[in-house]
Amino acid sequence: MTVVARKVPLLDLQAQHRQIRDEVLKEVVRVVDSQRFILGDDVKKLEDELAAYCSSRYAIGCASGSDALVLALMALDIKPGDEVLTTPYSFFATAGSVSRVGATPVFVDVEEHTFNIDAARIAAALAAHPKVRAIVPVHLFGGCADMDPVMELADERGIAVIEDAAQSIGSEYKGQRAGSIGRIGCFSFFPSKNLGAYGDGGLVTTNDAVLAERLTALREHGSKKKYFYEWIGFNSRLDALQAAVLRVKFRYLDGWTEGRQRNADLYRARFGQLPTPVLAPGATSYQPRHIYNQFVIRAERRDALQAYLRDHGIGSEIYYPLPLHLQQCYAILGHHAGDFPVSEKLAAESLALPIHSELREEDIEYVCQTVNSFYS
Repeated sequence: MTVVARKVPLLDLQAQHRQIRDEVLKEVVRVVDSQRFILGDDVKKLEDELAAYCSSRYAIGCASGSDALVLALMALDIKPGDEVLTTPYSFFATAGSVSRVGATPVFVDVEEHTFNIDAARIAAALAAHPKVRAIVPVHLFGGCADMDPVMELADERGIAVIEDAAQSIGSEYKGQRAGSIGRIGCFSFFPSKNLGAYGDGGLVTTNDAVLAERLTALREHGSKKKYFYEWIGFNSRLDALQAAVLRVKFRYLDGWTEGRQRNADLYRARFGQLPTPVLAPGATSYQPRHIYNQFVIRAERRDALQAYLRDHGIGSEIYYPLPLHLQQCYAILGHHAGDFPVSEKLAAESLALPIHSELREEDIEYVCQTVNSFYS
């Protein structure tokens, strides 16, 4: 039987919760006692706080990050027959939301050094797909995509840009906050996010008053006035309970993010002293504030390494083991292995290591030593 020297979970929400338990429970009791659970002051206050934080004029809470993407597409009137350009190396909701509104995803490969959309490939994809009406760059793992060329190409063609910032609240691109650059930004409050709810939740941001009005209506079945409907929307409201929890956690967000950034620096310093074949994307000249929702390395014999880490008490996760263009549900698009080689390579090599702010320096030392011992 293997004796585990130390346990280092991929994410420790229990440790995070212990820091804020009394504050959260006080707010939960307050909301329960009020018996006001749908929208209301708690949601509005959170929306105002997060709009300011994301450098956006408007923020609209919704039921999940997946719904945020669907709402964005609906607000822009993306419909059957349209195409939406995005990447195949992302969580399923990025492309799944496109399909849910009846449009067709068009994939563009990612950059090897950032894991984000390769802007140099966008022009050719747009030329081959004249029905593209929106681009959805993904700010993956906490770092922004290279947005200037994306916005330039979109503006030239009159195409909307929707930022999938589900993993990147507070990250920056050349001083601009994620979610404030395109027409609409989409965020997730899934519990594993830097700002995570105690359940599901999401948010859309925009600087466009007309879009904000439409997004607000679409999350309530398309209604601006009770029982009167201008559009066909659906029910995607952020619960008041979740908003109250998120307002408590929001006060800690920057501190937790700084902890993740500090841990990423420790990983890089330690891995730099070891002959370990790993590489993780981080801050670049255009993404100076990476928030490290995940710290993802690339490793030869990745699956064997993950098993070795598990045997030594270290949590890890594969984001993502099969690119979207090779998923069974997208066989209809006619893609094959080799069509997007960078995404496929990253899917075979990437592995997320613990990065949460509750880690201690000795935990990171243990993870690095264990990774190195695997390759020794």
